[in-house]
Amino acid sequence: MEDLRENASVNVFVLMLKGIAVAMGLTLMMILVLSIVLSFSNISENVMMPAVIFISSFSILIGGFLVAKRMDSKGIVYGSVVGLAYMLILYLTSSFLNFNFSLNFNAIIMIALGVLGGAIGGILGVNLK
Repeated sequence: MEDLRENASVNVFVLMLKGIAVAMGLTLMMILVLSIVLSFSNISENVMMPAVIFISSFSILIGGFLVAKRMDSKGIVYGSVVGLAYMLILYLTSSFLNFNFSLNFNAIIMIALGVLGGAIGGILGVNLK
């Protein structure tokens, strides 16, 4: 009986990793498109920060949706965890690369929107089967 519970928790963990990977892959693709558009157009670079926030939140929403779609319940929890894990990975990576581990207002907003995007994706994933 314990093996079944352990196997189920491993499956949930693997599913969460897949959701995070999908969200990160989608983010990378959409940011690549954004950078190409910004390079070859007259669009102001002031659009960049709101666009990055939208892209990240949307990608997390999709990742949370995909994870929760495979679950029968607790979509808000699984989606929120995907969002929080994604944002934690993003924060730690960017802090390490910038040698700056400060938590400012923009970082808190990004984390909150990531968790919110994941939660919404999780809710939609459980309810749109």
